[in-house]
Amino acid sequence: MINRMPTFTTVDGTRLAYHLRGEGEPLAVLPGGPMRASAYLGDLGGLTAHRRLALLDLRGTGDSAPAADPETYRCDRLVDDVEMWRAHMGLEHMDLLAHSAAGSLAMLYAARYPHRVRRLVLITPNPSALGMRTTPEDRLAAARLRAGEPWFAEAFASFQAWLAGEADFDDVFMPFYYGRWDAAARAHDAAADEQTNDEAADRYFGEGAFTPDATRAALATLTASVLVYAGGVDGGPRPDLARRVAEAFPNAESTVQPGAGHYPWLDDPEHFVRHTLAFLDRDPDAALPSAE
Repeated sequence: MINRMPTFTTVDGTRLAYHLRGEGEPLAVLPGGPMRASAYLGDLGGLTAHRRLALLDLRGTGDSAPAADPETYRCDRLVDDVEMWRAHMGLEHMDLLAHSAAGSLAMLYAARYPHRVRRLVLITPNPSALGMRTTPEDRLAAARLRAGEPWFAEAFASFQAWLAGEADFDDVFMPFYYGRWDAAARAHDAAADEQTNDEAADRYFGEGAFTPDATRAALATLTASVLVYAGGVDGGPRPDLARRVAEAFPNAESTVQPGAGHYPWLDDPEHFVRHTLAFLDRDPDAALPSAE
């Protein structure tokens, strides 16, 4: 199995790294966080058995060098890094998968370079680029779906206080981000601090990063097929918000993985790979099925 770490240099001289894993047709992958090293994505539930994943470490994360100018950590400033990456890989156009916060980066990329995107997969995306945001009410409604869990009472009280601005972030409510709070989920969450560039994350959604009206207008003409993938118990985005994200594209569908949280490939790898591949393997010119 291929497992290499090539590098390339951006316009401003920043050296970026990406990881090649698996075999088959290339699938370019953007990590979320925001600004978390791509290592947290693993093999995306076994997708490497079917696709050669190219997982980019955004500037200042993972094996990529930090930026000389911290302002370039802003989401819109990363778009040209993605374009240089595509050109470096020698892809005329690409299948692109983005998770969480990288959903906004992928939308900005597709708006600016629409002819370079063949298929777009948005996994539990943050849709700030469209002027949409998950609300505290959304997160609490999703959290209440977990009321039967033994950890719920303590986690919910802390989560509610944090969302109200009455308490600091607390790891005690991290189970709400996973469909199953098992050993794999605990290990995945425990690695987050070391894998995340906090300074870059603070700048990612900075003022001026998004112009939703212009982005929506550009995406309304995108010819690429788009899949918006939601978790059934995820609070950001909830399935109804994911469906509204899909409506911003002319050739999009949404799907919901039952019982999944923000990292659906961990909760049910077989379901995740089966549904993602069903989209990626479809003729991009074929008619879309009805939304699930």
